[in-house]
Amino acid sequence: MKPFVEHAARLTGSAATLAAALAAASPIAVLSIAVLPVGSVHAQVPATAPAQDASPAKDPKDAKAVNDAKDAPLPSVVVTGSRISRVNSEGPSPVTVIKSEDLDRLGYKNVSDALSGLTENTGFTQGEDFGNTFTPAANAISLRGLGPNHTLVLVNGRRVADYPTAYEGSVNFVNIANIPSALIDRIEVLSGGASSVYGSDAIAGVVNIVLKKRVEGVSVNLRAGGTQRGGGENARAQVTGGFDGGRLQGVWGIELSGREPIWSRQRDFMADTTLGGAAPTVVFGRRNATGGAYLTPSDGCAAASGLFEGSVAPYQARNGTYCGSGRASPTYWTTQTGNRSAQAAGGLTWRLDGGLELFAEGQFGWARTENNTRGPSWTSDAAGKGYFRNATTNQLEIWTRRFAPEELGGVDRFNRQWRDATHNVAVGARGELTGSWTFEVAANSSYYLNRTTTPRLTAGIESLLLGPRIGTDADGVAIYSADPARLFRPLTPQEIDSVSDRSWTRNASWNQQLSASASGEWFRLPGGPVRAAVVAEAGTQGFRNEADPRLGQGVFYNTSASPTVRGTRERLALGGELNAPITRQLTATVAARHDRYEFAGRSDGSTTYNAGLEFRPLSTLLLRAQHATSFRAPDMNYIFAQQTKGYYSSSTDYYRCAQAGQPLSQCDFAGVSPGFNYVRTGSSDLKSERGRSWGLGAVWQPAASFDLSVDLWKIAIRDLVTDLSADGVLRTEADCRTGVKDAQSPTCQDAVARVRRNPLDALVRPGEVAEIRVNPINAANESTWGVDIGARYSWTTATWGRWTADAKYTRVKSFKYQQFAGDDNRNLVGTPDFGDWPSKLNASLSWQVGDWTHTLAAQRNGRIAREAQDGWLGPYWNVNASTAWQLDKRTRVSVIVNNLFNSIRRDPSATWPYYPVGYYLPHGRQGWIELDYRFGG
Repeated sequence: MKPFVEHAARLTGSAATLAAALAAASPIAVLSIAVLPVGSVHAQVPATAPAQDASPAKDPKDAKAVNDAKDAPLPSVVVTGSRISRVNSEGPSPVTVIKSEDLDRLGYKNVSDALSGLTENTGFTQGEDFGNTFTPAANAISLRGLGPNHTLVLVNGRRVADYPTAYEGSVNFVNIANIPSALIDRIEVLSGGASSVYGSDAIAGVVNIVLKKRVEGVSVNLRAGGTQRGGGENARAQVTGGFDGGRLQGVWGIELSGREPIWSRQRDFMADTTLGGAAPTVVFGRRNATGGAYLTPSDGCAAASGLFEGSVAPYQARNGTYCGSGRASPTYWTTQTGNRSAQAAGGLTWRLDGGLELFAEGQFGWARTENNTRGPSWTSDAAGKGYFRNATTNQLEIWTRRFAPEELGGVDRFNRQWRDATHNVAVGARGELTGSWTFEVAANSSYYLNRTTTPRLTAGIESLLLGPRIGTDADGVAIYSADPARLFRPLTPQEIDSVSDRSWTRNASWNQQLSASASGEWFRLPGGPVRAAVVAEAGTQGFRNEADPRLGQGVFYNTSASPTVRGTRERLALGGELNAPITRQLTATVAARHDRYEFAGRSDGSTTYNAGLEFRPLSTLLLRAQHATSFRAPDMNYIFAQQTKGYYSSSTDYYRCAQAGQPLSQCDFAGVSPGFNYVRTGSSDLKSERGRSWGLGAVWQPAASFDLSVDLWKIAIRDLVTDLSADGVLRTEADCRTGVKDAQSPTCQDAVARVRRNPLDALVRPGEVAEIRVNPINAANESTWGVDIGARYSWTTATWGRWTADAKYTRVKSFKYQQFAGDDNRNLVGTPDFGDWPSKLNASLSWQVGDWTHTLAAQRNGRIAREAQDGWLGPYWNVNASTAWQLDKRTRVSVIVNNLFNSIRRDPSATWPYYPVGYYLPHGRQGWIELDYRFGG
């Protein structure tokens, strides 16, 4: 393989050469070298002024000015589309635009909240607001339900580094929780296949966050608020400004924010795990390992009765008595993380002679996030067997213990911490070439560093509770002379400190790219000028996950080694686009692009294309169609992950629940903590994904005050790379063993083989899951299709001011997933196996009268399956409200309420915490007061 720098030098030659090559090429040659969208975030092209903007001149001087303006070249703009459907500005693919003022007006908490609320974002995701996840310091979106890794997220049209830890331990993604709103101008969302335009990442769509290029004066924004039910107090301060020094112009912004966590104990409905009929969590448990019976403490738990706010008491189970509490889990679980962050962004433009300008852009961020997931616990793990021989009773025994805040010295003593530092920097030049052609060359670098510290019990906890080890029996079982009084007595914070420490991980990712693009008019057709754009890119990206070497060395209790994982890959791309107005009513867009990746000794690439048509039979009607192909190399996490062993924080054995005839809410084998062991491996032999997408739609605008759009969409992927979920494997295994699914199907045979259970005649824990094997695979097929409907209407009255109503509705009509060829390929929508939202509706009503602006925004999510998969949770409405008062030209005060009716979605079939985790939040009503003030400008 040639050195990367040689590829970069070859592909980032002068933009003038690229433009000349395009101009000299035949149409067939142009289509073969392929494309960048005219008017997209990548290419700057002269915008066509809407006809309705022209007005008759009132005098000869005005008429001359109008004619001069027509003859002069129009300014270059970068625009993808508009949230308001307008016949003259919409293209072959629909685009949603969220403006900066919409974030507060519609009641969104932040950028992440706004993107998650999109109707196109029908996929299930977890993040910082959803309790125990692999990445609680980050948020992701899943356009069309195709997963976070199939949505390309850009800032100012440029790629940024992935979050350095894989989502759910599986896929790479961009963290949208780390994007400040201080300098955001708008967020553009193109849903649907766009790989041929933006690169192989864009199978489900593109999110482009566009920062402000110009700010007048200095603006200060202060906001503070919290939740009505307690917790989540937050505050934010933003300062933005700009300057215009003639040739030198600049913008800058700073954002400081802080948020307190929300603990599950602060919500009455999940403050106790026994509220749903479940047995109390074992706080002190001593069992006979052979038969599993609990051995009753002699004092009836009296010594520990003051722990967990006095809730520890004896509980009579079927197999004996243990000391339990319903507050052991709610005491520690955070349903929203605590966070402190500082963000800064800025840009400089230096105008030179001849239409040339130099530019520099930068975004920098620092954040500290904390969360908790059930607190510390311990199960005797002598010699790795999970049980020991007690010399005082000559029995094999299992001891378990959960530690209360009273013993730790505070509930937050065992919080995990994430410290993030990021930067995105770009420098370049842009200007005019010849005629209407413009160019841009740029280099950008993005880096994301995450340091995580995790509190852990050390190996010394074993001797603290069991006493010194006195030998080993003939079967290799460790022998202790263990006094039960050591188990059942509360510990002091000093004792906990003596057997606890913190482990660390250091995770980093980066993305660097050189790019050159050019765009302009090529020749004319009867319908107007044919516009073209070309782009060349060369980039490299990588990641490194490094863990504390003490893990797996016997320093910490019950940990396994976590090897350092690293990987890099190089990417080359060449593309282009043609926008051809065949007639005044018919416009065609053709794009093509070649991407090539080199990684792990492999070279893989493909050429993808996109073709679109816009037909305007009437000035008020647009008909559009689009077809695109997709190619996507496997995520680096899939390729470079080494074999790792560990255990989940909790697991549910669905098969044993079914055998016992117990519902999940009352099953003895649900939410077992610590959970089952797993073995995970990566694979460098995975095939790249291939896909296709289609779109067909119409936009009707009979008047400036009303528009309506309807779009059908479909996306299909073959050789989908997916990492099997351990919970999903356990569910499938249960369905296969109990006859719900065909036991002879390829999926059932694979799932049963992945779950290793102890033999039924085993002396200890017969039939229990011993290990789950998970790894990435190429699934056979995945496809989805549905419909988007949008409408907007505005009207003005003399007395009541201006009103605007708009709505957007997305309906998923089909979602099919076929893991192996030969498996059932049925539509999952409408069945409990569909894990995403089948429909979403956003609607808002704004009223502006005098200095006041009021907005009501409602979101309706379609039904989802209950956790027990025995029925449905019906559609759910959430309403936000905002009121803004413009005191004077410089000052505005706003009141914003999220979840106006203080409603929380509950799931009667769910185990604790009793709500659909990941789909809905348990926070209830939240409110903010906001002040904006502008100096100068």
